[in-house]
Amino acid sequence: MSQSVTSIIIRREYMERVSKKSFIITTILVPVLMLILALLPTAIMLFATGETKTIAVVDDSGIILPSLESNDNVRFIDAWTSQENMLSNDSIYGVLIIERNILKRNSGLKLLTPNASSVSIESEITGQINKIIENEKLKAYDIENLDRILNEVKTSVTLQTLRTDSSGEEGESQSAAISSAIGTMLNFLLYMFLLMYGSLVMNSIIEEKNNRVLEIVVSSINPKSLMIGKIVGVGLVALTQIVIWAVIMFGISTLLLPAIVPAEMMAEAQAINAGSADLASTTMDTDLALALGMFTNIGFVMKIMCLLMLFLIGGYLIYASIFAAIGASVDNIQDASQLQTIGIIPIFIGLFSSLAVIADPNSTFALVMSLIPFTSPMVMMARIPFDVPIWQIAASLILLYLTIVLMIWIAAKIYRIGIFMYGKKPTVRDLIRWARYK
Repeated sequence: MSQSVTSIIIRREYMERVSKKSFIITTILVPVLMLILALLPTAIMLFATGETKTIAVVDDSGIILPSLESNDNVRFIDAWTSQENMLSNDSIYGVLIIERNILKRNSGLKLLTPNASSVSIESEITGQINKIIENEKLKAYDIENLDRILNEVKTSVTLQTLRTDSSGEEGESQSAAISSAIGTMLNFLLYMFLLMYGSLVMNSIIEEKNNRVLEIVVSSINPKSLMIGKIVGVGLVALTQIVIWAVIMFGISTLLLPAIVPAEMMAEAQAINAGSADLASTTMDTDLALALGMFTNIGFVMKIMCLLMLFLIGGYLIYASIFAAIGASVDNIQDASQLQTIGIIPIFIGLFSSLAVIADPNSTFALVMSLIPFTSPMVMMARIPFDVPIWQIAASLILLYLTIVLMIWIAAKIYRIGIFMYGKKPTVRDLIRWARYK
C-alpha cells in the first residue's frame, strides 16, 4: 500500500511540473541561450563597428604625428586651429596634445575631449605612440638594417599539449582554455539545478503544509515515504531536462556539426585532436580545432553527459533531502529563508571552489574538494573535462551515494516531526534535536 501511494505521489509531482508551459519553454530556451552566449562575443566583434573617431593632434615634438596611422576606429589629423575651436567642432572627437620632450617624459601626453572617452580609443592611441617612441629610441643606437633585424627576431610560438600514457607515449591533444570553458559551464549548470530544484521541493512542502494537505496524506502513508516520493518526483523533472539536453547535444555532435562544417576542416580538426597534425602547416586556429574535435567526439560527449547525470542525481538527492527537512519544519517562506543557509552555503562553497579548481585541476585542494560529497558534484564536473583519473571519479561517486543514504535518513527523522509542528519557528538546534529522536 505504501509503495503504491509513493508511486502516486511521484507521478503527481512529476506530471504537475513537466506539463507546465514554463518547463517546456525552459527546456527549449536554455540550450538556445547557451548557444547564443557562446556566439555572442564573435557576433559583437563582427557587427558592432562604431563610427570612426577623428582626433586632432597637436604634436610639439614633431616626431609622433607623421608616424600615426589612421584606421577604421580612429583618424588622426593635424590640428589647424586653436583647441577651443577644435573641441567645439562636432566632427572632432578630441584633441591629442603631445609635449616636446615626449621621448624622455612618458607622461607628456593629453587627450582633451568634450565627451566621455572610450577604452578602445585610448588603447589605440597609447598602443601606436608606444611603438613609435620605442622605434625612435632604437634608432638612437644607430644599428644598420634595424627594421629587418626586428622583423626577423619577432617570434610567435604555438604550444601543443598532448596527454601521455604510463609508457610516455603521446595521445590526444588537449586545450586548457577549452577544458576550462566546458568545466565552468558544467559547474554553473549543476549550481543552477541543485539550487533551483532543491528549493522547489522545499516550497512545495511548505505550500502543502499550509494547506493542511500533509496531515491528510500522512494518514495513509508514512512521512518518510511521502518525503521520498516528493524528492523523487521533482528529481525526475530535472533528469528529464538533462536527458532532453543530452539528446539535443548528441544531435548537434552527430548530425548538425558534420553537416555544416566543411569536410576538409573536419579532417584537419580531427588530426589536430589526435596529435598527428603539423601545427606549422595548419590553417585552423588550434583552440577552434580542438573545440570542434571535442564536440564531434561521440565518446567524449556521452562520457560528459553520463557523468553529469550521475553527479546531478547524487547532488540533487543530498540537497533535496536538506531542503525537504527545512520545508517540513517551517510554516512559511519567510521562516525558511534563515534555515536555507544550511543548504545554500555548501552549494556556494562548491561553486567558488570549482572556479578555483579550474585553474589547477590536479592540485591537492581540487582532489579533496571533489571527494567531499557536499561539494563533489560541482567540483568534479569542473575537473572532468581535464581528463581526471577514473579512480578519483569512482571514489567521488561512491562517497556521494553513501552520503545520500545518510542524508535521507536524517532528513526523514526531521520531516516526520516537522510536518506536525505549527506556530513555532525552529532553530538549527531544534533540527538537530529532532534528528536525534528515535
